Amino acid sequence: PSPPRHSGRRRRAGRDSEAMAEAQTQAQRGTDTDTDTETMWRRLREATGRRLRAFHTMRGKEVERGEFWDVVVITAADERQERAFVQQIASKLERKELPCGIPYHVFADPPGPKIGNGGSTLHALLCLQELYGDKMDSFKVLLIHAGGSSQRLPSASALGKVFMAVPVGCPAYQMLELKLAMYVDLQAGMAPGVLVTCADDVELYSLPQAGALALDRPGVTALAHPSPLGMGTGHGVFVLGPGAWGGAELEWGPCHLFLHKPSVEAMLEAGAACGPHSDHVYTDSIFYLDRPTCRGLLHALQQGPGLQCELDAYGDFLPALGPSRGEGSGEGPGEGERPQLHRAVTAALHGTPLHVAALNNSVFYHLGTAPEYLHHLTSPAGGLWGLPQPQGPETGPDHSPLPLGPTSGPFPDPLPQSLHHSSQRQGPRPEPCPGPDTHSHRPGPDHQGGPDPRSLSRALGPTAGSVDPSSHSQPPGPVACVLRSLLGTGSVVSPGSVVEFSRLAPGTRVGPGCIVSGCSLGPGTSVPAGTFLLSVGMPGGFASAALGTADDPKASVGSLDEIEGLQILGVGLDRAAQLLGLPLSPRLFSGPRPGLWNARLFPGPRPTAQESAAATLAVVDGLRGGSAVQLPPDLGLLSIHDMIHGMDLQSTLRFREELLQELSKAGNDAAGNDAGGN
Repeated sequence: PSPPRHSGRRRRAGRDSEAMAEAQTQAQRGTDTDTDTETMWRRLREATGRRLRAFHTMRGKEVERGEFWDVVVITAADERQERAFVQQIASKLERKELPCGIPYHVFADPPGPKIGNGGSTLHALLCLQELYGDKMDSFKVLLIHAGGSSQRLPSASALGKVFMAVPVGCPAYQMLELKLAMYVDLQAGMAPGVLVTCADDVELYSLPQAGALALDRPGVTALAHPSPLGMGTGHGVFVLGPGAWGGAELEWGPCHLFLHKPSVEAMLEAGAACGPHSDHVYTDSIFYLDRPTCRGLLHALQQGPGLQCELDAYGDFLPALGPSRGEGSGEGPGEGERPQLHRAVTAALHGTPLHVAALNNSVFYHLGTAPEYLHHLTSPAGGLWGLPQPQGPETGPDHSPLPLGPTSGPFPDPLPQSLHHSSQRQGPRPEPCPGPDTHSHRPGPDHQGGPDPRSLSRALGPTAGSVDPSSHSQPPGPVACVLRSLLGTGSVVSPGSVVEFSRLAPGTRVGPGCIVSGCSLGPGTSVPAGTFLLSVGMPGGFASAALGTADDPKASVGSLDEIEGLQILGVGLDRAAQLLGLPLSPRLFSGPRPGLWNARLFPGPRPTAQESAAATLAVVDGLRGGSAVQLPPDLGLLSIHDMIHGMDLQSTLRFREELLQELSKAGNDAAGNDAGGN
């Protein structure tokens, strides 16, 4: 029969109505998602602020038993690092920057082959047992792995990555204080044992209620963070089984399998993918060892061959746990003593349960490379720059509350693709929160929603310099981050740059995308864009090194014939040697493999830090400009390796201490002027 008249129109109208209804539903879901996401970021920021304020009240005060950690342990790669760490901790205690009344231990790895952070964990357990004996059965210990050369971030190589400055607090916190603050409430719900973490990462998270994250289960408990599938290839991944990703802020569950830096295919095959679209995995960060597990590891060390090989606390310990064993980082038989110790550790951990606390509202930041460091310290859309300040409520310069949370989407402003291999999910979009050590320019009439993130910097005390406001791209670009530094009149730090522990004379200009660490720059000095400039004290004065912030200081090649593949400051290493008038020979390098870390390209010690920086910047200008550099014939050349290992610890620390005294005096003078009405 013929269809009824207008039936097609009715069907189209029906489909249009259904489409409109579906569009309205999707729009409502989008609105709900935006609201939920904003609530998540707000809760994350509020939780972080509470922890920072709680830690702030403990600084310089004697803490009671049960109020803080019983022992804090920091590992060091060798005795040189140990001395540097011990002296810096003593200075921080004297300045009342840390809680008092508890022991802070620094344990250097024993001489011999590299033992990795797994070996450092075993060595620290042994040292603690020798110091405290049975008292360890009641102690709650925080173990921070801070050893290593930190070659991909040379500014952390000089005095340790656990002492990197971060844009929180006044005076600006260093990583040690930030780590202590972020874990300030974990020990209250933790059974005796050891919490293991690394010095170059930061975890932010919120919980449904106080005390929800109780580390009191037998065995090992690990914190897990939801991350895009591709991120899992550079981290440890937990396979939690069906039912994971329920959406609550905190979800507990056993781990069926731990995969160390797996391929995407391996994650999918193991069933690690989760989330609404199976495009996320749970990645690792810190973990807790209960006391029986610590005793088992100690027994394995004492009964085995000793620390004669490298172990990874993540790649060798965690895969041995749980009902299904994964693949560790060992290479199997034929690797000297390693298989025996590896088997002893695996046997000690066999049958130990692995519990996972899935923190579904959390962020993980890694600061292991120069690009990561710059991104997380200068991005107004997330990262450490926008953390709340511990000294008071989150208010702007006019004491009005600052806006919180992202503008849209669950993963705002993702990390640059170049960072994805070593960083996890990008953080929230918090607005910058000016604290007592923040200087701001009031936003223009076209800017809405709080202070203009393009014209803010974090510093310690008043400065006469400024942040270059010339970059006003949309969306807002990076900010300048100035930490524990003095800026002279007319000096400018460009967006996307970090200046730490430095003194900039009047008229100095630091270009975009730079890292300036431990330097003294003379009047009118210009640091070209994308330059990494580092100065350290040496016997006889100071020495400075420079790279591009995009260079890989760890890059090396097998022979001199291949060095054209190494890039420094935009030119091949062979071309750099030619411009400096240096012959290509093994003597150009301070190690057996030619590489940027051990290339002797930088002027030897100069009498002052300012002269040293000027001499190295002349090399930078020559290499970037493609012009020959005339080096004095009697001037010895150094590599970064030479500087770090030949560094004069006392003069390097003295430079920082004198800088802090000047900053403190400048702050007091400014406060006096304000009180006097000037």
